[in-house]
Amino acid sequence: MTRFRLNLITICLAFVVITLGAFVRLSDAGLGCPDWPGCYGHLDVPTAEADVAAANERFAHRPVEAPKAWKEMIHRYAAGTLGLLILAMALLALKRSSNPHQQRVLPWVLLVLVVFQALLGMWTVTLLLKPLIVTAHLLGGMATFALLGWCLFRQGALFEGFRLRMRRGLRIAAGVALALLIGQIFLGAWTSTNYAAMACPDFPTCQTYWWPPTDWSTAFTLWHGLGINYEYGILDSVPRATIHWAHRLGAVAIALTMLGLAALLWRAGQSDRRWRGMALTLLAAVALQIGLGLSVVVFHLPLPVAVAHNGGAALLLLTLMAINHAVWKARDHV
Repeated sequence: MTRFRLNLITICLAFVVITLGAFVRLSDAGLGCPDWPGCYGHLDVPTAEADVAAANERFAHRPVEAPKAWKEMIHRYAAGTLGLLILAMALLALKRSSNPHQQRVLPWVLLVLVVFQALLGMWTVTLLLKPLIVTAHLLGGMATFALLGWCLFRQGALFEGFRLRMRRGLRIAAGVALALLIGQIFLGAWTSTNYAAMACPDFPTCQTYWWPPTDWSTAFTLWHGLGINYEYGILDSVPRATIHWAHRLGAVAIALTMLGLAALLWRAGQSDRRWRGMALTLLAAVALQIGLGLSVVVFHLPLPVAVAHNGGAALLLLTLMAINHAVWKARDHV
């Protein structure tokens, strides 16, 4: 198997892991297995009557719910397979290659990141869905996906020969857009992990207000202490609405920023028409994500739409990684 094909398979699996993680979280199955890395002391979900009875006795505070447990274990199996593929990428990076674009350091960075992801997955369970840990776990998954994308772009010839005038301005714009998107992904994760997705059940208002009552201090207190079960959230309605409102404001900022970046890319198309293809791809990704976000609120958090909203964020992130890679690799227009 070529390095490029392995990288492509790995990034596809990373996307599956991200969407599975969202499905587990949004279907309230994050504690479907109260231990780690197994499930009630098993490598799979206990199903035999004696095993279930023993598990219920050992974990009396959380009896076996097989549907939730299987969701969690399937996610763990997929994440474990992803880790093995990233290990294979790292080992292949040790081999000498005539390809000057072959990454040798980044696969090992990814391997360290995926090990840390495993630790975050463990702490997600042992610290009872602590929002800071769950949010960090989601951000780590997105970072893994984005860096796999960067590896993929570096290995292929997808962006060879791009020409560009005034590279500095577009580089700055693409970098700012990427930074803002990372902030927005954090806000989305914070909204989900604090069970604030339906804190504003109306749109475009929030609880009938154009600017709802807010409590920014409580809403963004990152550490509430240990020994607390955060399942279904611990915040009151006002802090939850504040988190949700911040995510909506971030969406407006992201939409405007992406429109500006798309306009710059379209203008760059005067020197190379492929930039206009990137502009249209960016606009399509933004429109999809906004549409999914609105549907989450309007249709009151349907699970498939909410999971797709997480997947849409990953695709938008990958799109911006591709744009940043292209503008930094582009040659001066002559």
